[in-house]
Amino acid sequence: MADLEVRERPELDVDRRAPTPTKKRRGAARFVGIVAAVIALVVLFAYAFEVTDVDLAEIQSDTRQTQLVRILRSLAHPEFLTYELIETNLDAQIMMPCPANGFTPPAPDTGGPYVVTEPTCLEPGGEISVSGFGLEPNARGDLFYVPPSGDVSIRLGRFLADADGTFVTTVDTRERAETEPQTIRAVTTIRVGSIFNPETVTKTDPVTGGQTTVASPRISATALDTWDKIIETVFLALIATTVGTLIAVPLSFFAARNLMKEISTTMTSLTLAILAAPVGAAMGLLLARGAQLAGEVLADNLVVVIVGLVVLPLVILRAFRWAIPPVDVEAPSRGQRIARALVLSVAGTAGILTLFLLAALMTRVGNALAPRLASFDFLALFVSSLGDILRLLIAAASALIAGGILMFVGSRAGTSLRAHLAPGVTKVVNLGLAAAAGAAVSVLLAQAIGWLYEISDPTKTIWIPAAIGALIGLLGGVVAYGKTSVGIGLSIYYIARTIFNAIRAIEPLVMVIVFVVWVGIGPFAGALALALHTTAALAKLYSEQVESISTGPIEAVKATGATRLQWIVYAVAPQIVPPYISFTMYRWDINVRMSTIIGFAGGGGIGFLLQQNINLLNYRAAAVQMIAIAIVVASMDYLSSRLRERFV
Repeated sequence: MADLEVRERPELDVDRRAPTPTKKRRGAARFVGIVAAVIALVVLFAYAFEVTDVDLAEIQSDTRQTQLVRILRSLAHPEFLTYELIETNLDAQIMMPCPANGFTPPAPDTGGPYVVTEPTCLEPGGEISVSGFGLEPNARGDLFYVPPSGDVSIRLGRFLADADGTFVTTVDTRERAETEPQTIRAVTTIRVGSIFNPETVTKTDPVTGGQTTVASPRISATALDTWDKIIETVFLALIATTVGTLIAVPLSFFAARNLMKEISTTMTSLTLAILAAPVGAAMGLLLARGAQLAGEVLADNLVVVIVGLVVLPLVILRAFRWAIPPVDVEAPSRGQRIARALVLSVAGTAGILTLFLLAALMTRVGNALAPRLASFDFLALFVSSLGDILRLLIAAASALIAGGILMFVGSRAGTSLRAHLAPGVTKVVNLGLAAAAGAAVSVLLAQAIGWLYEISDPTKTIWIPAAIGALIGLLGGVVAYGKTSVGIGLSIYYIARTIFNAIRAIEPLVMVIVFVVWVGIGPFAGALALALHTTAALAKLYSEQVESISTGPIEAVKATGATRLQWIVYAVAPQIVPPYISFTMYRWDINVRMSTIIGFAGGGGIGFLLQQNINLLNYRAAAVQMIAIAIVVASMDYLSSRLRERFV
């Protein structure tokens, strides 16, 4: 074996680095693709230039460059300070026409600013050179022709002194022949005081004749208005962020796919819950209306209000303890269940009455304390406003809570009904319930559309929608005919995401226009618009954070037999609190910046002031607002970064 000769396989004499025909074709195809992509990009950007009307010739326009320089120079001189200006007249005498022996004007006082003319006499309508000396550096002013009578001033032109306080300009005189000397007057203003050397000026009121002493320079009215509006802007954004966060946190769980996809229920429970929801909402509104009428009667007596706020909560607590015992020794009878339901209804009505009494007390206390708190009257007005807000929200909250309770009762009734009926009978019942639920939903939607488009025909708003909805519900029941459960989680998920996306698609600048019509021009309209947009934006961000959490803690908590609410509280919430805080602070920063824009549509804040100054071409005042916005945004960025470092 050792003598066996190992023969090498003959290798083909081929250079492996040489490109094969296949590689050549691929390389050519890639080159062609790159060239085609480049051509496509060139065509795309060429069309983009056409659509955006790019015209570089406009940049070189002398008129536009002059306007741009004027605006930039104005923005570079923000009106933070106000200086008192003293108007100064510098006169030089001339003669038109020249007398026979010529004309020599009086010698000017060279101890201060003065002007001279060249020539000192000329024919009417001729040109004259005016020179000024000893003025303030870069002083501006106007040149006037004043006849001997002094009853009129005819403007001849403007002048601009250089850094040395001198100027030379040529103007055309008017064809006004006089036998007495005429006057060329340079009118300029002198700024009193400086930042490092302030002065006081005594001013006389032209109407009353009274005199006041003011400092020059002093903080301008523009700066003071800007301070008020920037504070308004920050707190406008704070209120919008707070309200949006409180609403977005619970709604975000409905838009989290990983939490909703496993939710399912039986067709019987689902349809009965759908049918019970509008009934519960209507009952809640009726209870709220009755409690409101009772509260309005009782609110006139302060003692009754205070006693009611003390006694009613105790009665409600006692009623709930009786109606919902911790443990039932034995199953309650039908009569006991009815009695408990009635007691809970009465307790709920009493709770609504308690809220109305509380709102009335807050309003009364706030209005009574406001005149007594002087500079701190805003605290009393805040309490009064909270009472008004509570009164407005009670009806909506009552409808939602009552609707939710009756949905739960309907769902439990569906479970009980399914347990007592034969499977075949349950399937038939489900078809009828599905048709009824579809008809109910369709009629409710038709009523909303009918109100929006002012359609009052019952055939179009009730009967036709009911028939179509019943048919759709029946088809849904047929699809789910053989299923033991129906997945509703993903349906809720898609509905929630669609609503959030629709709201986010509308910019706050558009929303504020609607709210301005509703509540009037001011920061309240801006706060409502930002709050609505914040709710949708944060709900989306929050839900995406929920979707990215680790599933390990959830599975561990589920293994203990915890309910859905328990594993959300103990497994989901600890993972989402830090990013929720981060998103909330970031949204506050966004709202501060957005609130400067919604002011352009009447949403209050500093944007409203900025828009006014821009429209009036007062760019020095606008520069103050721009600087204030930049300072606040930078401060918010620094604050949010420190808070994230501390808590996230």
